Amino acid sequence: MKDLRVVVITGLSGSGKSTALRALEDIGFFCVDNLPVVLLPRFLKIRADEPQDIVDVAMVMDLRQQSFLEKYDRIFNRLKDQGYRIEIIFLEAGDEALLNRFSETRRVHPLSGRGSVLEGISQERKRLAPLKEMAARVIDTTSINVHQLKDTVQRHFLSFTAAGKLLVLHVSSFGYRFGLPADADMVFDVRFLPNPYYVENLKHFDGHNKSVRDFVLEDECGRIFMQKLLDFMSYLLPFYEKEGKARLNVAFGCTGGKHRSVAVANQLGAYFLDRNYQVTINHRDIAKS
Repeated sequence: MKDLRVVVITGLSGSGKSTALRALEDIGFFCVDNLPVVLLPRFLKIRADEPQDIVDVAMVMDLRQQSFLEKYDRIFNRLKDQGYRIEIIFLEAGDEALLNRFSETRRVHPLSGRGSVLEGISQERKRLAPLKEMAARVIDTTSINVHQLKDTVQRHFLSFTAAGKLLVLHVSSFGYRFGLPADADMVFDVRFLPNPYYVENLKHFDGHNKSVRDFVLEDECGRIFMQKLLDFMSYLLPFYEKEGKARLNVAFGCTGGKHRSVAVANQLGAYFLDRNYQVTINHRDIAKS
């Protein structure tokens, strides 16, 4: 599978390489941290031979591997000759920013030895200069936070027009009698809406049924609530995206998790699916009532 896309994240110690790797993992890359460069050809062969739909891999490689600088050029070029697409993303930052980060985390710079952190940073810059010249993208993290770095990396690899929004919206329904969902970021209690359970010709259907949906959502209370809910979520989601949140779990609960919560969850999911969000919908308790 020589069309495997291989992203190598490298750069200065303290520049945010781990954050960049997590950003790629959140958008579907198979990620490895600190893979020795000598193992890269074998790793790619294993990935290529496996019958899986993995076409994007990313890894952090840096000076933590003593042989990295001696061997990366030869290994990268050989892999490119074999048809692999290797893209280098190089992260850097100003001396003051890096010094502050090492001070805050109390980490030891890999090249400082018995000298100062600043001496280690200076030495690392010189050693990595040829690798920086090979990079497809250089990202300066001096004045950006972790959320902005994550957003920058993801936007480099994802097009909003081609792949939709970066945020995955997970919508679920549940019944309060079976307990709250443990993984919900937001929970809405919709037990105030008209209850189809008390309507003889509706009680045996669930919220997927059009008559049940209309009973719940076409009532004046349901219509007003749904409009306010959609306005509210439309306002919030761009802020979650801006902060770099990859997944938002929104849950709707009614008594048994069969009628009202299902209808509302379906309506919300469909609305944002039409607006190019990645949406998953799950009805936890629909079969229990």
